[in-house]
Amino acid sequence: MSDLTWLNLGLSGLPLLSAAETRSISAENPDGAKGGGAKASPEEVPVPPELGGHPASMLGKGWKVLPCIILGAESTTTLADIVGPGIIQHIWMTVDTKAYRDTILRFYWDDEETPSIEVPLGDFFCNGHGLRYNVNSLPVVVNPSGGFNCYWPMPFRQRARITVESQHPEPILGFFYQITYALTEVPENAAYLHAQWRRSMTTRERPEHTILEGVRGQGHYVGTFLAWTQLSNGWWGEGEIKFFIDGDTEYPTICGTGTEDYFGGAWGFEGQTYSTPFLGYPLYRKEPGEVPRHGLYRWHILDPIRFKRDLRVTIQALGWWPNRKFQPLTDDIASVAWWYQSEPHAPFPALPPVHERWSR
Repeated sequence: MSDLTWLNLGLSGLPLLSAAETRSISAENPDGAKGGGAKASPEEVPVPPELGGHPASMLGKGWKVLPCIILGAESTTTLADIVGPGIIQHIWMTVDTKAYRDTILRFYWDDEETPSIEVPLGDFFCNGHGLRYNVNSLPVVVNPSGGFNCYWPMPFRQRARITVESQHPEPILGFFYQITYALTEVPENAAYLHAQWRRSMTTRERPEHTILEGVRGQGHYVGTFLAWTQLSNGWWGEGEIKFFIDGDTEYPTICGTGTEDYFGGAWGFEGQTYSTPFLGYPLYRKEPGEVPRHGLYRWHILDPIRFKRDLRVTIQALGWWPNRKFQPLTDDIASVAWWYQSEPHAPFPALPPVHERWSR
């Protein structure tokens, strides 16, 4: 079985028969069991008294009885706990914007103690700053109004566990989700998806944000998302992205030519936003009384950045002084890095507390 057949990339694999078994987890089928969906009864599901009973009370079991869940205040909910081998193929979620930075998604592969993915929910779907906006890319799609979709292939061998931790002080109502996966054999050379969130304030002395560091092992880097907050007016994207690969120290192996260049644009974007399969600048926002905010993504799907031992990724925050010299900027930058690698992975830095993740 070829890798392309296993991943079912593109239309060419669709006609091919497979022994894989498709399953899907949602509130209506919380363990994805065969024949396990739509079993909730309206009498068993509590609803607010003002609704005058469950909306499905006149129809009964099997008619949209439990489409969503409630995230308890400051609590962790297990969304999926799957016995492998298999591959997660599609994730859909939607929830109120107050959950975008207040809740944390975590993915654990094969009984590992620390997660391979640990990202605020909104940023995982390229909705940074706690804001809602549309994204039209290949692995991440956000449709009106706040329909989050993820198509990153996520293979696992023994187990896949997905949790969402709400750090919101009150319960979050109406958390909808669907996790679709295939139970199937996983090739020996298949790596595990990782994703990590970081946030920093650049300084005049060192106007540089670290997107990723401390990665150990073999793998390939596949994506970057930035939620960039300007703290001064003017052009902000003159800085270069740098990839330090397999022992690079002072000088990187890969060095970009400018922030807008890395995200596939040019000449300061000329104030235009865009969203394409592999790269985009879907958010530029500057409302009265606000500082400018930007959202950008770049997927290395056709051009993954391979490493054998280690990887570090940084981006500079540079603008222009009036004398046409580069100006070091003090900006607020949050990022998500996506990469595949063999396990075990190095520990992630601790996430900042919820009040240090707020953007608005």
